[in-house]
Amino acid sequence: MLDNKKISKFAISVVEDLQKNNFQAYLVGGCVRDALTNIVPKDFDIATSATPEQVRKIFKASRIIGKRFKLVHVFNRSELLEVATFRSGDTKKEDGENLITDASGKILRDNIWGTLEQDCHRRDFTINALYYCPITKKIEDNNGGLKHIHKKIIVSIGDPQRRFEEDPVRCLRAIRFSNKLDFKIDNDIKEAIYDKGHLLSDISNARLFDEFCKIYLGGMGEKNFVKLNSFNLNKYLLLSDPNKSDFANSVMVQALRNTDDRIKNEQSTTPGFLMAALLWPTLLSKCTRNGEVNIRKFFRSMDDVLRDQQRLTAIPRKFNSYIKDIWVLQLKLHSRIGSQPYKTLRHPRFRAAYDFLLVRERAAADKGGLGKWWTDFQKDDDSLRGSIISNMNEKDDAESGKIFGFYNELR
Repeated sequence: MLDNKKISKFAISVVEDLQKNNFQAYLVGGCVRDALTNIVPKDFDIATSATPEQVRKIFKASRIIGKRFKLVHVFNRSELLEVATFRSGDTKKEDGENLITDASGKILRDNIWGTLEQDCHRRDFTINALYYCPITKKIEDNNGGLKHIHKKIIVSIGDPQRRFEEDPVRCLRAIRFSNKLDFKIDNDIKEAIYDKGHLLSDISNARLFDEFCKIYLGGMGEKNFVKLNSFNLNKYLLLSDPNKSDFANSVMVQALRNTDDRIKNEQSTTPGFLMAALLWPTLLSKCTRNGEVNIRKFFRSMDDVLRDQQRLTAIPRKFNSYIKDIWVLQLKLHSRIGSQPYKTLRHPRFRAAYDFLLVRERAAADKGGLGKWWTDFQKDDDSLRGSIISNMNEKDDAESGKIFGFYNELR
């Protein structure tokens, strides 16, 4: 039995209001699964027999969204809940505009309403098909989800080969849930990932950006990265290929480890920083020849790299300048002559660029490099900063100036 103290009071009130209007209503999916596995639930989704239009009439603070999967957002001042109508999941049924699939079987639109029993069979994995009524405190389980939670295994509802054709993103979700819950992946699902993973190339870049954030910014980024790489799926989310070189793999792993640590320490994270770090190997590969970086190509290649990544995941425009600032500052961090360090320190993106410098140094196993210099320079002591700069001999200055031509320094 679940403890309602783990459940949002607002979510419970929405379920209660729907039931008072003579509709079935349950908390469903991740919030139930997480509560049962001792993870604090964050997102509370509700499944109901009410149609979107009926839900909209009950809750004034709500709006109907979506065409592919029509549902309702119900909100108050601090929370937003997704309320979805039970769907039939009957892909054989012909219903013109409400159920559309493409030639490969991928569901393009699914708005055929059904019963709770039908709805639970159209969900992806058994552990996500648990329906909890916070009023009666009973769980509806028609697919053995409770048993699979006990066994700690991810099992598909129905044939995973067909289910992954319907929605290839389930390949990514299986891996993410496996790492998040520390569950094993059923062998049939593993085979389906290998067989159907290529269909991810047909998924919209907007949806894949959403998956990118869930996979790499949820505190399990490094583990997800490693497992996705074992299934050869990173290429559908990232332009950089971790298998291209030890350098590329090391930088990407260190960037993800840094992000995971920040999440664990309850520090802020942003897709912009992570994207800048993960795309760095690709940027360098485009402007490096014979171990030397061509600065003109460096600047020209930035937009090319972002445009190519955009084809995979829809990076919001607000992050483009952020990412490019971090890249350019990697060059400026190597210039420590005269007043340049003070100008660099005042740059609004300095802190993010400095953090990435430390990531680069850890990836290169560089313990006595530039990072320590900038760490000391940031100390709030003007006389100390002046001493640091004056103690740099001419040879060091000359070498730091060469950074605009040498690849190894940027690694």
